[in-house]
Amino acid sequence: MRRTLAALALAAAVLGAVLVGRALLFRPAEPSPPPETSFEADEGRAATHLAEAIRFPTVAHEDPERFDAEAFAAFREWLALKYPSAHEALEREVVSDASLLYTWSGRDPSLSPLVLMGHMDVVPVDPGTESEWTHGPFEGVVADGFVWGRGALDDKVSVVAIMEAVEALVGEGFTPARTVHLAFGHDEEVGGLNGARLVAEALEERGMGRAALVVDEGGVLAQGLMPGVEEPVALVGVAEKGFLSLALSVRSEGGHSSMPPRETAISILARAITRLEEQPFPSRLDGPARWMLEAVGPRMSFPARLGLANLWLLEPLVLRGLNAGPSTAAMVRTTTAPTMIDAGVKENVLPIQARAVVNFRILPGETRDSVTTHVREIVSDPRVEITPASPFATDPSPVSDPEGPGFRLVAAAARQAVRDPGLPVAPYLVVGGTDSRYYADRAESVLRFVPVLIRPDDLSRVHGTDERVATRDVATAVRFFHALIQGSDTL
Repeated sequence: MRRTLAALALAAAVLGAVLVGRALLFRPAEPSPPPETSFEADEGRAATHLAEAIRFPTVAHEDPERFDAEAFAAFREWLALKYPSAHEALEREVVSDASLLYTWSGRDPSLSPLVLMGHMDVVPVDPGTESEWTHGPFEGVVADGFVWGRGALDDKVSVVAIMEAVEALVGEGFTPARTVHLAFGHDEEVGGLNGARLVAEALEERGMGRAALVVDEGGVLAQGLMPGVEEPVALVGVAEKGFLSLALSVRSEGGHSSMPPRETAISILARAITRLEEQPFPSRLDGPARWMLEAVGPRMSFPARLGLANLWLLEPLVLRGLNAGPSTAAMVRTTTAPTMIDAGVKENVLPIQARAVVNFRILPGETRDSVTTHVREIVSDPRVEITPASPFATDPSPVSDPEGPGFRLVAAAARQAVRDPGLPVAPYLVVGGTDSRYYADRAESVLRFVPVLIRPDDLSRVHGTDERVATRDVATAVRFFHALIQGSDTL
């Protein structure tokens, strides 16, 4: 017995030493230094232009009847006024009445093009919350080191930064080796079906072929979002989750509330939703989520490094920790979110019908069909009808190579833009969706990144109250796109 205990103790000591040793050797990779540049963005000019852009209420509404064509037309004219050199050097066309496609012809037409994306539309402001903003959502104010207003982060900062960079490059006499397309959608916030989708189809119809690289929004400079990592980390989206909304509907006979049956339409529906929440999709740590943790893990606190350096043994514990928080759980599983419910017409009338919408963000490796099948199995009630809630739905995107030339170019441009050759750059799974989905099969690499700094208290500002971006981050974004376009010759 003593020998057995001694052997077990020795094995535990050896295992502990292995785990600790691997954690101590878990160190950041040495980044390649970015090329030097003398370019300096005009922070004041870029911030002022972004503030002016915000003043155009280019709101995307689910109801197409509410589309404000005049606001988008005025914004297009403003772009032409503010960026005359770019408009002289690039060909501009309006697609689907409101989206913009610019073409900057390259010196070598045999090279696959670069596509830089952004979107001009913004989400509405919740009625009645306008007074809660420090500055009005469409006032476009520069104050206290920030540009304030709807679209500051999502996503007029991309449109303005790209145009600032192109204007500067044209002024420098630069002509790209490969053709550069600027694709600015007008309906990204409602799925991009009439904007980015048609722009991508137009490029395909005219023989663009596969783009060498597509860069859109989605990744950011994150600070304070990972345990033990105080420095900013560039999270570059190499993939994005799919999108599916399912409607769960129940019909019953109705009647007077004084004589209720054992189950009503509402209670049947409620139980179905509860089953879905209590039996979430399985979690797994692979692909972009694993790559991100492997890249950032060496900079985390020692307990986190201990787990991440020893996933071969401790992966279940790491997954349990990731599933404890909404933002990290979204990285490792298909999420389930009841978002809408409708039932009843009067307090003393049993509803004839109850309907709920449940939204799913689909992890790479799963599909809309597999998610629907899973939902039917979990609900397992023939009284609950399950149907698509809207025509818009997508499978997860393909995953771009985090070691390919496109990723290396974005990483170098990010380090150059923030003036930090040691900036950690990590692959990332975008848990939302972007217009880049329409280029998934039309490009060698699709990446999602804009170098604006996001801290924990900024997360609620995206689509929320007091959306803002630091003026220095606007200048950083201009430097990023300037470097990206210049460096695209090397792809």
